[in-house]
Amino acid sequence: MNTRSRSLAWDATTAIEALAAADTALWVWTPSEDQMRFTGATRALGLGPLAPECSGAAFIAVAVPQDRALAEKILKPQEEGTEVAIRLRMRDSGTCIWRGVWLEDGLRAAGVVALEAKFAASHRDHLTGLLDRRTFIARAGEVLTQTGEFELVVADVDRLRRLNEALGHERADLVLSALGSRLNAAFAHEASAARIGEDEFALIVPRGSTPAAERMREALEQPLRVAGFDIYPTVSIGAVSVEGGPDAADPSELLRRVELAVEQAKTAGRGGVAAYGRALESDSLSRLALEADLRNAFVRGEIVPFYQPIVNLQTGAVAGFEALARWLHPQRGLVPPDEFLGLTDEMGLMHELGLLMMRQSARQLAEWLERHPAAGNLFCSVNLSVGEIERANLVEDVTLIIEQAGLPRGALKLEVTEGDIMRDTTRAAETLRRLRDAGASLALDDFGTGFSSLSYLARLPFDTLKIDRYFVLTMDKDEGSAKIVKSVVNLGRDLSLEVVAEGVENAGLAKLLLDASCHYGQGFGYAQALPAQSAEVYLNESLADGAAPLKARSA
Repeated sequence: MNTRSRSLAWDATTAIEALAAADTALWVWTPSEDQMRFTGATRALGLGPLAPECSGAAFIAVAVPQDRALAEKILKPQEEGTEVAIRLRMRDSGTCIWRGVWLEDGLRAAGVVALEAKFAASHRDHLTGLLDRRTFIARAGEVLTQTGEFELVVADVDRLRRLNEALGHERADLVLSALGSRLNAAFAHEASAARIGEDEFALIVPRGSTPAAERMREALEQPLRVAGFDIYPTVSIGAVSVEGGPDAADPSELLRRVELAVEQAKTAGRGGVAAYGRALESDSLSRLALEADLRNAFVRGEIVPFYQPIVNLQTGAVAGFEALARWLHPQRGLVPPDEFLGLTDEMGLMHELGLLMMRQSARQLAEWLERHPAAGNLFCSVNLSVGEIERANLVEDVTLIIEQAGLPRGALKLEVTEGDIMRDTTRAAETLRRLRDAGASLALDDFGTGFSSLSYLARLPFDTLKIDRYFVLTMDKDEGSAKIVKSVVNLGRDLSLEVVAEGVENAGLAKLLLDASCHYGQGFGYAQALPAQSAEVYLNESLADGAAPLKARSA
């Protein structure tokens, strides 16, 4: 028996050989000596410069940039049992995960280092190193076995899609990674933080004097710099309070509730916060009903274009219209765009909406051109939804729509955002040229708010720039906005592009734009988006009066 026990024992040499064979290293950190010691596959992992021992500063230097602040914090003595984890970027190797736990009342910490791929089954999110959704639910269940009051909080990163469009997925991932590190550092001693969705972070903590949602926001909404751009993240937060103990609620159900609160927070705009309440359950059921109604709305023809006038600032004549989607619900009446456009996107119906808007607008424009020859080169602008420029058969659909409506070249104007172009400029340029050849004119929407290079503008076949309404609305109060508007107008003229200013709310702004030699104005000062019949009445009146009516001042 004793002989068998001795034969199965692992001595130090055997342990080191096993670690090396598994491409894993052990580490021990002693803060009082400022010494990190490594044993095992140090060379295979690229730890050669640090092994067999190094200082804390040398170790921090090889942490991935977004984890360095966290590395500095977790190398300081902490309570026994505190878990630590950061990522190391090693020379000639991939990213390594450095994980472990504090021992002996915080006198030492020890753990393992292995390639990130080795931790694939560790139930950690590969991007942030936080817990994944399934593990977080399990951990929350463990926490809730304890008596006491707890808070389950979820933060949803606002406008992640916009970041992906502007920066690309790899750079946007750096933002998420940095946010994960900040969250882990802020709650290192008291919570198991998790990334439970593409843009969602969660944690469960004992209730304290400062609400966890407030602390979470403070940790996540600090500015950061990625790829030369200053990013100012905001989050929408949902929270639910819960009693721990034998009768605690199921953690999966709690997470469902807090995610309802997140959706409620989003309705307040960027940076919203909401707590779970019973009313959210009925709101959720209402949302399900709204989804069913929206899908049927496309079949029943309830989604229609409304038309906002675009006016020639020099002559005062209506030059065209922008078609904007509206939902005429049989019971609820006119549903505001912000209540159904996001839902349309979530349901994967944006391309269908784009086709509907182009077809109906083209037919309506053709009728107006036939009935009102005095309107001249009247045009109608239609927004391409995010990603639609990459849709297969877009050019063929636009060609057919223009041919079937019998529109002259350039009468159907397609508006594209900078983000759509930035994702793949070469491909976007080819698609835009084909759309131009098919007879569409092209506008770059919200110019000045994105990240695109001016070199793109010179190479792409646009004929119109649209100035974002913010700059126009503030140009009479903010000298910077006025300079931006004038610069965009001058740039457009230098490139032989027409310029449309959105946000014209009164005659004073129209005068400033005219003085800046801007071509067209659009905004509530002329009219809001109108049903087709009312838009035609507006066109008739402007033709009869010789100019579109314009408010003297904002309401």
